[in-house]
Amino acid sequence: MFLHNAPRAGGQGMITPTIPLDAQGVHHGFLKLPYSRDDSAWGSVMTPITVIANGDGPTALLTGANHGDEYEGPVALQELAATLQPDQITGRVIILPMMNMPAFAKGARCSPIDGANMNRSFPGRADGSVTQKICHYIATELVPLADIVLDFHSGGRTLDFLPFAAAHILPDKAQEAACMAAMQAFNAPYSVRMLEIDAVGMFDTEVENQGKTFVTTELGGAGMATARSVAIARKGIRNLLIHAGIMAGALQVGPTVQLDMPDDSCFVFSHHAGLIDYLVDLGDPVAKDQPIARIWPADRTGVPPVTCHAACTGILTARHVPGLVKVGDFVALVAVVT
Repeated sequence: MFLHNAPRAGGQGMITPTIPLDAQGVHHGFLKLPYSRDDSAWGSVMTPITVIANGDGPTALLTGANHGDEYEGPVALQELAATLQPDQITGRVIILPMMNMPAFAKGARCSPIDGANMNRSFPGRADGSVTQKICHYIATELVPLADIVLDFHSGGRTLDFLPFAAAHILPDKAQEAACMAAMQAFNAPYSVRMLEIDAVGMFDTEVENQGKTFVTTELGGAGMATARSVAIARKGIRNLLIHAGIMAGALQVGPTVQLDMPDDSCFVFSHHAGLIDYLVDLGDPVAKDQPIARIWPADRTGVPPVTCHAACTGILTARHVPGLVKVGDFVALVAVVT
């Protein structure tokens, strides 16, 4: 429930909000982190934040640009921050459209300041690098306020996804059920029951470890947002706020394909470098052992390609975007239709 938690006073190198987190009404401001650098000796990293509150009720934390080259979340959340009025909600909505502001400003996955991937840096450190400090503030000051958390992702510049919302397989089955129900309420065209292959340091893991209801997305990619993918994000936000009891109204529900990612056999990685030649497109059915891509040499002619095969039966749910792959690059995700 919405409890009146006042922000803590910050010190040297600590983050302080420029707005109250516990006040009624609409407040737009920043999370201010002192950051001394060559071009600004007394500079700061300023992360935009909006808090909208009305009465007592649940709190939703909505985040985008955890990776700075993913745009559906920032677009939809910027619109929400500019238009949502207190009389439309009961409770509180905390909006971080660009939670990784340094990476977002650069249009990069990772921060240009310290090279860190924010989504592998949680729970962060109060005395760490810039990314670690931002993560620490979010983990210790914002996540504890929330009842439900929605973190928008898409494929960025190197991946492309079918548009899906996802919830994770968790040890606590009651928490897992709450997350799955919230994911279904989001009602993306695809809904994925997901087993993470690399969960250490993720925002997802931090939120779930705090016992919160968590939903994430992958809403496209290729370094851009489309009218369709942003529309999915807008509808999903509204549905999630209704599901959480923060907003009144009826859910907008359309068809969704249920997918499962039960183990690491869903993932295909490249063992060779070269020019990638996909044999199937996103959404196409795929059978176990079916060829899904070929990798041609990028430095000579007359050499046959190496074939990549699916390790399970399902549909092609994600793929690599750039035309060249390196050894170890992700090639494909094949999710199982349930």
